Amino acid sequence: MAEGFTRVYCGKGKGKSRAALGLGISAAGSGNSVVIIQFLKNRNDEELEFLKRLEPEVKLFRFEKSSECFDDLSEEDKKEEVLNIRNGLNFARKVLSTEGCNLLILDEVLGLVDQHIITTKELIELIEVKDEDTALVLTGITMNPQLSDYVDEIYNIDIVKV
Repeated sequence: MAEGFTRVYCGKGKGKSRAALGLGISAAGSGNSVVIIQFLKNRNDEELEFLKRLEPEVKLFRFEKSSECFDDLSEEDKKEEVLNIRNGLNFARKVLSTEGCNLLILDEVLGLVDQHIITTKELIELIEVKDEDTALVLTGITMNPQLSDYVDEIYNIDIVKV
C-alpha cells in the first residue's frame, strides 16, 4: 500500500464503499492498522458483524444512533444525529492527528457536505490534518471540485448500463 495518499471513491454507481472496504481488508492483510468510520449508512447488521470479526486489525465506528435513513428522520432527530456525526468527525480528526492508524476510511463522508452537515471547507481542514504516512479514503456520491487540490486520486464509479 502506498503510504500517505488521499483517495476518493465517488459517483452514482454502486461499489464505492465496497472498494474502500476492499482496500482496507487488503491493507490489514499486509499488517497495517485500519479504521473505518461510517456516516449516513443504513444499518446492515450482517455486514457490521462481518467487519467486527476483522478486529483488531480493522476497527469500525458508527456514531449515529438511529437505524433510520437520515432523510427520513424528524427535524429534532436530525439535530441529534448531526451532533453524533460531528462526534465522529472529531474522532476522525483525532485519529489523523495522533497517527492512530495506517489507513483511515471515511465512508460516505462526502454525503455530509451534500446534506449541509459540514462544509467543503471543514472537510478540507480535516484532510489537512493527515500526515504524510497515513492513507485516507473518502467515499460518497458527489465530490465538490474544490476537493481536487487536496486529494491524490479520484475514482468516479458510474453506472454504464442497468
